[in-house]
Amino acid sequence: MLVPRSDVALIVVDMQNGFLDGKGSMAALGFDTAPLAAAVHGCGELVEAARAADVPVIYTRYVYQPDYADGGLLPDHLMPAMKDVGALAAGSWDAEIIDALAPQPGDLVIDKSRYSAFHGTRLEPALTARGIRSLVVCGVTTNMCVETTVRDAGQRDYPTFTVSDATGEFDRERHEHALTTISFGFGWVVDTATVSTAWATE
Repeated sequence: MLVPRSDVALIVVDMQNGFLDGKGSMAALGFDTAPLAAAVHGCGELVEAARAADVPVIYTRYVYQPDYADGGLLPDHLMPAMKDVGALAAGSWDAEIIDALAPQPGDLVIDKSRYSAFHGTRLEPALTARGIRSLVVCGVTTNMCVETTVRDAGQRDYPTFTVSDATGEFDRERHEHALTTISFGFGWVVDTATVSTAWATE
């Protein structure tokens, strides 16, 4: 299936300081953020191509209330140290999208407190209002928020294209496994050049 030029949106998943910056919360928790930072260049190319083609750009941010009242399983039980380092707290530098990919007027920013960009958010109504029927997805992390979002998009019958060289995961094996799973049953895996070429075609 070809990447569409119309009725499509670019979803940029969780490209935040907490995940990508060496001073962010994931680094403070002991994660190597370098594999995630490798996705920045590809995401930047996609954002530029989308804006040139009048494709809507939608950012997601993984954000918790400062007191983690909406935290749930991850910070409450699986990774409680997130609270100790103030990971992804609303209003913090950690939760903000990195400067290199800062949203511009007209872009949409969707805050979420779970892996999927669809869970408990206004994403689907926003897509419906804009007549969006297909998605191109990039960002971090491939095996968690990207894959969960793509799975949910597939269950809603959105043709979805995940960009292999504009996604990143802490572990390369999990990155590859996620892309394999996505291409098997939830959508298509493409690269930035394929998307940029599709959106450059008049």
